[in-house]
Amino acid sequence: MRKVLDGLYSAALTIACLAMVAIAALVLVQILGRVLDRAMIIAGAVPYGFSIPSLSDFGGFLFVASATLALPATLRSGGHVRVSLLLGVGGPRLQRGLGIAVLSVALGLAGFATWHAGAQALDSWQFAAVSFGMVQVPLWIPQGVMTLGFALLLIALADELVTALRGQDPAFQRAEDARSMGGH
Repeated sequence: MRKVLDGLYSAALTIACLAMVAIAALVLVQILGRVLDRAMIIAGAVPYGFSIPSLSDFGGFLFVASATLALPATLRSGGHVRVSLLLGVGGPRLQRGLGIAVLSVALGLAGFATWHAGAQALDSWQFAAVSFGMVQVPLWIPQGVMTLGFALLLIALADELVTALRGQDPAFQRAEDARSMGGH
């Protein structure tokens, strides 16, 4: 089961990275088109007027995909910001108890976000809602990807909570401990 979950988190992170690369590629192509148009104007030629329709919409959709699909892998690698000052004050039992409490609350919040993102995607699908740009994209597609990202975070949080309840250190804690050991 561990390999399946880690593979799922890794695949989502890979897709998130590809979404960021796609944003960069789209923006680069748009910029190169503008540079070419400027060069043609300077040369006295008629510019092509190259433009990627709905670039800001596509960029936004890809950014949401990147941000949400990266959440589980970021959690497991200890990349999320945590305020651990309070944890340092108490002993190991208090640290473990607070960690379990925080994971439980985060699990509830992730469940809430997943539920409502899924409900929004379902509404968009049922009512055939589309984006307002020149290229009309069915909104259930980016909303569905966002829901998937939240659902994967929900799974990752449950995974970490079960690990903590078994008395083991969650992956994010092991990653943070490894970084702090390497930094000294």
